[in-house]
This record gives sequence, C-alpha cells and structure tokens, in this order.
Amino acid sequence: MSKNTLEIRWHGRGGQGAKTAALLLADVAFKTGAYVQGFPEYGPERMGAPITAYNRISKSEIRVHSNIYTPDLVVVVDETLLLSVDVTAGLKEDGAIIINTPKTEEEILPLLNGYPGKVFVVDARKISVDALGKYFPNSPMLAAAVAVSGVMEEEEFLSEMTASYQHKFAKKPEVIEGNMKALTMTLESLADAVRTKGRLNVM
Repeated sequence: MSKNTLEIRWHGRGGQGAKTAALLLADVAFKTGAYVQGFPEYGPERMGAPITAYNRISKSEIRVHSNIYTPDLVVVVDETLLLSVDVTAGLKEDGAIIINTPKTEEEILPLLNGYPGKVFVVDARKISVDALGKYFPNSPMLAAAVAVSGVMEEEEFLSEMTASYQHKFAKKPEVIEGNMKALTMTLESLADAVRTKGRLNVM
C-alpha cells in the first residue's frame, strides 16, 4: 500500500450510521481532490448487529480493492463492541483509535488489548443530543475521524459538509444547523488531545 494512503476501519452496530459516516467521509475527501474508497463489509445488517465499514483515502490512484487488515485508524461508534469484538486487530502501532464513550481514556485503555498507539475518546451521545436533540453518533464520529486522521483541514471539511447538508436537507434548515453544530462541537472537544498527541497525517 502506498505510503500516502490512509486506511480506516469503522466498527458500529446496524442503524447507528457507521456505514453512512464511512461513505460521507469518502464523499467529502473526494471533493477535496483525493482518491477514495468507502465500503461496508456485508453481513446481516440487522438493527443492532455489529457491522464493519472501511475507507481508503489517497493522493494517488488506489489499485487495491480488498478489505483493510492493517488500518491506520479505527473508529468505534459503539463502545459495547469493545467487549465482543477485537477492535484493535491489525491496527498499526503508530496509528490511532477513536472510541465513542463518556469514559476517560484511562477507563477505556484496559479494554484495548494493550494497544500502544494513540487513543482518543469522544462523547458522541452528549454532543449529538446537545446539538440535534437526538442520538445520531455518525456526525460526531465523522468529525472525530477527520480531526485525528489529518486527512483534510478542518475548515475545508466544515465547508464541504455545509454544502453537502444544504443539498441533502434543503427543506430542513434546523437539521443542517444541528449537524454542523455537532461537527464543530466534536472538533472543539478533541482539539487539546489532537494538539498533544498529534494527528496521523499519513497522507
């Protein structure tokens, strides 16, 4: 795999938007001029069943079409999966993992099989409820993936997402506003941790 390719694996449950977040990230990265792949691992997509999705994002043409076995970044949309899925399997030691949880990093570490890389926590439930009045973890986790990966500048990401939401929710301005607030709140909540630990900047 080319050195300037970022590989991401998403873990979530059916209905939480992990697949949507992976596809949205591919879409927004494509608009910034990157080569992209965004695809789910097809299995029984029952509501609440564990699902996996993937992204490849690169500055050069992507010629690989397999699943991703050694990701640079893992995004865990549902922390209960830590008890049943080996979310750090294959994750590069110089990579990172982001977990949606109200817990601190110290509380989460014992569940990560001794993973030595960067660990980030995001309370996507609180952010989502504060911004949207409902629990939709995919917007906060999408913003978290951008913040930690360094795949694009945050201002560019917010600008592209505004355009995307305006197209998608033209008749629901409150949904646009709520989603943009969720993205911004997530970026702000991670700013100190990203500054301290550094972004991946694979690309």
